[in-house]
Amino acid sequence: MSTTVVNAEAEGKTWGGGNQPLKASYGKMMMWFFIVSDALTFSGFLAAYGFSRFKFIDSWPIADEVFTHVPFLHGQELPMIYVAFMTFILIMSSVTMVLAVDAGHHMNKAKVTIYMFLTIIGGLIFVGSQAWEWGTFIKGDFGAVQTKGGNILQFGHYVDVDGEKEFERVALRDFVVSDPHADRTQQERKNGLWFVSEGTLPPYTMEEVVHGLETHENVLVRTQIINDEGHKTVLSREESLRQIKEYGKLAVEGANLHVNEYGSPLFADFFFFITGFHGFHVFSGVVINIIIFFNVILGTYERRKSYEMVEKVGLYWHFVDLVWVFVFTFFYLV
Repeated sequence: MSTTVVNAEAEGKTWGGGNQPLKASYGKMMMWFFIVSDALTFSGFLAAYGFSRFKFIDSWPIADEVFTHVPFLHGQELPMIYVAFMTFILIMSSVTMVLAVDAGHHMNKAKVTIYMFLTIIGGLIFVGSQAWEWGTFIKGDFGAVQTKGGNILQFGHYVDVDGEKEFERVALRDFVVSDPHADRTQQERKNGLWFVSEGTLPPYTMEEVVHGLETHENVLVRTQIINDEGHKTVLSREESLRQIKEYGKLAVEGANLHVNEYGSPLFADFFFFITGFHGFHVFSGVVINIIIFFNVILGTYERRKSYEMVEKVGLYWHFVDLVWVFVFTFFYLV
């Protein structure tokens, strides 16, 4: 062994593995380095989400109550159906990418073109679906009241379902009426202090919420605290009125980086950051796939007698799909 090292040093060599020690080209090796580093980044984000969630385990929003919307099916509660559809589309796009890479190995330009096109369509559907999901999440559905301590109070009433009472959410707009004579002028720079801006006005004032709650005797308040049965805690009528009157601070609808009608603001922060970061990866992959797609049509890789570029972008696409499996599990299932 020592003789071999000495001979290698005498010949001026520091590495005897050749140009492809792992039977991979330079381009594929660099793609693997990027994937490993990006995997560590996503791991850090998901770990932070996990620690935050378990710190507030008794008040974290329930995914089945948040992600219930499906396009063109307004007013129907279908928990996780559309998110499952998005996941299925992304996984199927990974299958078509595998078929494109395999067709490239056989130098079959026609099949590479077809499967790359299907992969692009799948990616566009996923990105569009995620944009729609963001819009729905931001807009909100029911609204809630944020307390002075930062907690969220939601509204609803009991209904009979097959002989059993179940709590059904009630939107603010269903029992709160805006007072047209109320003074709700938004602060503007020309009428106030310079360099001081005011955010969007709340949909209703607290006086309007209290009045609406008092006039609808069947409406109750539900806190963000999860009880032993795995449901949010519903307060009595008297306690509902007391909580709103004493601790109610702001009426909110939807979610953003400041307030969140679904519960803890941290949930919205992580949702926007992690799904947005992943969505950026998918969008970038779609753009790269489109470039590769047109190169395939132009016969660039046919002339090179190699479709390795399709294989390299395929590695990236499979990584994006795998990351979504973990995001889907952490955010929507667990």
